[in-house]
Amino acid sequence: MPVILHIETATRNCSVALSRDSECLFSKLSQEGPSHASRLGVFVDEALQFAKSNDIQLDAVAVSCGPGSYTGLRIGVSMAKGLCYALGIPLIFVPTLRVLMQALKDKTDAYICPMIDARRMEVYTQMYDAQGNELSPVQAMIVDENSFSDLPENQAVIICGDGAAKCLPVIKKENLQYEEVILQASLMIAPALEAYQKASFEDVAYSEPFYLKEFQATIPTKLQQIIKA
Repeated sequence: MPVILHIETATRNCSVALSRDSECLFSKLSQEGPSHASRLGVFVDEALQFAKSNDIQLDAVAVSCGPGSYTGLRIGVSMAKGLCYALGIPLIFVPTLRVLMQALKDKTDAYICPMIDARRMEVYTQMYDAQGNELSPVQAMIVDENSFSDLPENQAVIICGDGAAKCLPVIKKENLQYEEVILQASLMIAPALEAYQKASFEDVAYSEPFYLKEFQATIPTKLQQIIKA
């Protein structure tokens, strides 16, 4: 039964959780962000003190790796790397959109579309089915009235995340629903456990947040879109 420390700093929220197998043992959340620089160290220390007082030894650290806030991701990943290096334990990356999706997985028949705010009418998003299977790659989407027009009319879609509320009045789709989901580290437990069981670990020295790895190549295109607008 692996014990995993979870760190989530991809948006304004700052959150830490500690789990044994699929059970959440400890959880802290601040929505008064962005406050990662001041709160994350405190939350991690409290989690480690909890583990020590209960004679619990960490087996891995999992961190939400984006997409999301550049600064938040760097703070979270840096903390996770430091802990893994100091303790000699594995590092696990959990995509942030998958973390959001976990809140609704197996609770609906609709497609699940988590959204992370990228300012204006742009979001980072990905489509999942109700069982959590990926239906599309992660993408930076400029939301307008034609978004999701390629889906069947009878296909319900639930959007969630800090980028979702602003999209609801814009997208012209009757089967679109909004569900409030608070992004927090406790939602990372299931995907982090799955990664641990598969020994899907990151290189502590050289791994980068998802934001940097996957979206650097899109910057020229996005700049062109801004210029044309």
